[in-house]
Amino acid sequence: MSAKWNMIVDIERCNNCRACFLAVKDEHTGNDFPGYAAEQPAMGHNWLDIERNERGSYPIVDAHFMPVMCNHCDDAPCVKAAKNGAVRKRDDGIVIIDPVKSKGQKEIVDACPYGAISWNEEKQIPQAWIFDAHLLDDGWTKTRAEQCCPTNVFRSVNVEDAEMQRIAEREGLEVRQPELGTKPRVYYKNLYLMTQCFVAGSVAVMIDGVEECAADVEVVLKKDGSEVGRAMTDTFGEFKIDKLEPNSGAYELEAAGPGGRLAMTCEVAEQSVYLGTLTLGD
Repeated sequence: MSAKWNMIVDIERCNNCRACFLAVKDEHTGNDFPGYAAEQPAMGHNWLDIERNERGSYPIVDAHFMPVMCNHCDDAPCVKAAKNGAVRKRDDGIVIIDPVKSKGQKEIVDACPYGAISWNEEKQIPQAWIFDAHLLDDGWTKTRAEQCCPTNVFRSVNVEDAEMQRIAEREGLEVRQPELGTKPRVYYKNLYLMTQCFVAGSVAVMIDGVEECAADVEVVLKKDGSEVGRAMTDTFGEFKIDKLEPNSGAYELEAAGPGGRLAMTCEVAEQSVYLGTLTLGD
């Protein structure tokens, strides 16, 4: 077995500065790399882009950002759709769309289920992020996206497949849409921030007839009687229980602290849920 390239992307670290986006533009706009990629158009192509996801509602809201690019899949649909070997899978795991052989093959664009391939109308060729293969072949150990990122979102990893699977299991890494069966080589850490929901609320207690924030209250969320998460309220009485599947239905919520207890049900649909102010009672 030989080492292959993989990319690890930590969504929690991304602040949408877009330095990675600009680095790819800088590398490929106006630059032709024969055998790897023709120059990228100045407008209309985002070979590395940033997706945004907002969760929750006032006052408990979070926003996260996910860099997306060609996944360099091991079972790549673009390879299957291409004629005359126009798209090839290198021994090191990188997928290259040949800028000469692929001319006129717009079906390569349509084959990608992630929308990661762009059509160059002027040159009549499909194009995508090449994992900076031209730089790696010249001795680089990092892609330009990783090199320029100020918050260490990216991590280029060149290891054998078995070791990569151990890393994925150890760090809780996931790939986008695994149900497609394309076997991406771009792995995501904290992907739940883009795909899953949370239940949040503000807990209060009545003191001398005045509603006050209830700190250090234990909140437990259950599904069909089994615990799925728990949290302690902060100084402001707020809590968040995360990593819930969208449209997962009814949950039971219980809270207990010095000021009393409460029990209620809540529903998780497509979006995260803010339950409002929950007042402890006897």
